Amino acid sequence: MNRDSAQLSAHSTPEGMTVDEWQLRCDLAACFQLTDLYGMSDVASTHISVMLPGPEHHFLVNPLGTLFDEMTASALLKVDLEGRVVQGDPSLLNPAGFIIHSAIHMAQTQLVCVMHSHTRANNAIAMQAMGLRPLSQKACVMLDFLGYHDYEGAALDEDERERLVRDLGADGRVLILRNHGALTVGRSVGEAFCWMLRLETACQFQIDGQAGGVPLHELSEATIAHTRAQGRKLLGPNGVIEVGKLEWPGLLRKLERERGTSYRT
Repeated sequence: MNRDSAQLSAHSTPEGMTVDEWQLRCDLAACFQLTDLYGMSDVASTHISVMLPGPEHHFLVNPLGTLFDEMTASALLKVDLEGRVVQGDPSLLNPAGFIIHSAIHMAQTQLVCVMHSHTRANNAIAMQAMGLRPLSQKACVMLDFLGYHDYEGAALDEDERERLVRDLGADGRVLILRNHGALTVGRSVGEAFCWMLRLETACQFQIDGQAGGVPLHELSEATIAHTRAQGRKLLGPNGVIEVGKLEWPGLLRKLERERGTSYRT
């Protein structure tokens, strides 16, 4: 948390809530509004969560029926790993959202944010047998962070959680959900969002290229391998352009310029 964020959080934190929880609530609400701003929302059908610090293992997730562009920090549900809503209206918990998000939160505590989306572009790639192909730099640099999870129907079965975690992998950040959409994770809200935005751009590039009706230029295996290795060094933890680290403060400024500060209420 930077100094300005800490001062803001301390000034506006509701009574009885820690500064850390309020900051995470504000970041998560901003993530919902940015998801809408960048055209990646699906009315209120998808979900984003963040794990709260502390031994209770609570996490925050969006309530059913609240559109992403109207999400606020105080509107979020607080849920435990058993699926009990400990703050908010229990009838507004999305059961599929709980299964998907609790899978990651139960298994990998260093990954505090889980983001799920159904966009036009990522669904188009999720339907393709070859998935995201190494046809652009945007795709190549993220291949070592990318996995695939086969569709099993709506995510309502608890035993799917272990397969979601398996398919993401220990170092994974992006999971294409075949015939369904996509999931990204991060050690911060900003990291999860920026991985999703990177994936969205790569998917759009591929669909646009395929739409041209002309042969595509294929990269050599050596070039793909070299670019993948560059991606690991650039985008991963402690990388020169570690995903989310530099972009997130600017994204918050952009959100506030374009939509104000209602997310922080």
